[in-house]
Amino acid sequence: MARVLAVTNQKGGVGKTTTAVNLSACLAECGQRVLLIDLDPQGNATTGCGVVKRVALPTVYQILIGRSTVSDTRLATDSGFDVLPANRELAGAEVDLIDIAQREYRLRDAVAGVREEYDFILMDCPPALNMLTVNGLVAADRVMIPMQCEYYALEGLTDLVATLKKVRAKLNPTLEIEGLLRTMFDPRSTLTQQVSGELEGHFGSKVYRTIIPRNVRLAEAPSYGKPVIAFDRSSKGAQAYLLLAQEVLDRRAGKPDAVQAAAALGMQP
Repeated sequence: MARVLAVTNQKGGVGKTTTAVNLSACLAECGQRVLLIDLDPQGNATTGCGVVKRVALPTVYQILIGRSTVSDTRLATDSGFDVLPANRELAGAEVDLIDIAQREYRLRDAVAGVREEYDFILMDCPPALNMLTVNGLVAADRVMIPMQCEYYALEGLTDLVATLKKVRAKLNPTLEIEGLLRTMFDPRSTLTQQVSGELEGHFGSKVYRTIIPRNVRLAEAPSYGKPVIAFDRSSKGAQAYLLLAQEVLDRRAGKPDAVQAAAALGMQP
């Protein structure tokens, strides 16, 4: 049965889509069967997988309103994983779901039929607490939280944890935080080091040992419609996500301290 991970943060620009796409590719590289669900109307995860979102039909939108199934919507990518694409029409789902019964459970119910076909299902959630994000959190087993090590990120994290507690209390009692992922990490910044230390002190083992560095190749890869391991496998960004994939696998196998990825990258805070 697949482990379903929602990659989410209410703050934008923290590396959610970059993480969802590249972790999917790296898990597939490790031999895992992976499905990536693009829940953001911007469709950046779709584009990052090499799918032309303007012509991608059907999409997650049709799944949510009951006009398509996961099996009929998923597309195979060149990187060895499947994707449920999204485009601008997904923004209309917020309105269309208003009159639908059990609207918070639409995605969970749709994904239930294919969970045995995958090892991991990742969801790229939009940077807002809307019905799309709620559907993702209700469908998820666990939440992965990418975040930058800066002051405002700590404030946003407090709000996000409060939101997750509400979802757990009212809609998904089994929802857990899988881990916090430090992204766009610059070890030269004193503030970055301080915030990173605070995260480790407060959340302990919930903080991934892997650190994603600020890396030009990571930023360039989406413009070519490729995950970074297909664009420049030797880059620090690609190596970081490969290490993250191994850490995710180790955590699932009950070995949370098996990978000292940050140290391996020379960026231990």
